[in-house]
Amino acid sequence: MRNTNVSLTKLALQKFKSNFWGVFSFWIIVLIGVLAIIAYVVAPDNTQNANQMHLTIHSKKPGFKVMMLTIPSEDNSNQSVFSKWLFGEKSADTEIPITDYYLEENDLVYTEYASDGLKGVVKNVSLDRFPNKEFSKYIQQRTFVFGTDKYGRDYLSRVLIGARISFSIGFVAVFISLVIGIIMGSMAGYFGGKVDTIIMFLINVTWSIPTLLLVIAIILALGKGFWQVFIAVGLTMWVEVARVVRGQVMGIKKMQYVTAAKALGFTDYRIIVKHILPNIMAPIIVISAANFAAAILIESGLSFLGIGAQPPMASWGAMIKDHYSYIILGKPYLAIIPGLCIMILVMAFMLMGNALRDALDVKT
Repeated sequence: MRNTNVSLTKLALQKFKSNFWGVFSFWIIVLIGVLAIIAYVVAPDNTQNANQMHLTIHSKKPGFKVMMLTIPSEDNSNQSVFSKWLFGEKSADTEIPITDYYLEENDLVYTEYASDGLKGVVKNVSLDRFPNKEFSKYIQQRTFVFGTDKYGRDYLSRVLIGARISFSIGFVAVFISLVIGIIMGSMAGYFGGKVDTIIMFLINVTWSIPTLLLVIAIILALGKGFWQVFIAVGLTMWVEVARVVRGQVMGIKKMQYVTAAKALGFTDYRIIVKHILPNIMAPIIVISAANFAAAILIESGLSFLGIGAQPPMASWGAMIKDHYSYIILGKPYLAIIPGLCIMILVMAFMLMGNALRDALDVKT
């Protein structure tokens, strides 16, 4: 039996590898996942939530360049490398876009950046603010690859950090939906009778309520927040898993090996966990990939409505909400870029789910 399981696994893996779009989507997901994990390492703005605002350079086009003066803060709070990598740098430094600067006695005189051909305000700062009065390394040419948003924040950094929300909502929501769905579906399919009637009633009631409205109701009950969104999405997606698991269990429990396990006196728990569930993992894996994509879309919709991830947290849905009006103001890329990110990630999960379905289908 073990050799058969290994051969079937290898066969499914070979079929999956032969599907170009499935493999391509898998690597797209891996790439976005890695970028989400190391977002603060690769992001040009590695402060928490990439929230460095420069209102004088708001809504600039991709590739915009400007000299940036960084004035060090006197508050040098120690922060571990792991904390910086995971949560971003807690920086109190002041960043100022400038066009020109020169020295005057013990002061650094600079001209602030001003758009539309205007001349910026001339200000000065004491050289004592810089360690050893070495100010040169605090003035750098900065390129904003994706431009800046309406608050003057680096858009590339916001996009990279926003990927964390999409991946997090996918993993947490799918995990919650799998735990509840597998338990409820297994009980309904295995025991039948009144247990099946009660669980199917709960499934049908939950299924009849529009997903977005149900999520909004749960969020209003739990309150707005990061984890509340995750829980709310997970609590609305378990019905699909439960229906699939119930149908699979109802067919599997009539097999001879299940009957033999009952004759040997095995408990219902052992029969379900050890004998039935391992044989229905293929459809569960496929529906998990679809639910992952659905969770990303739901979170993006909630953020667009303003009840998802709250500012200043970066979220692709919230970025579209903040800039959708710019589509008719001549800067559509501010809404298109996060929209494309959502589309690419969702499509990758759907294509990978289709490839997994074909690979795990024993009839083909």
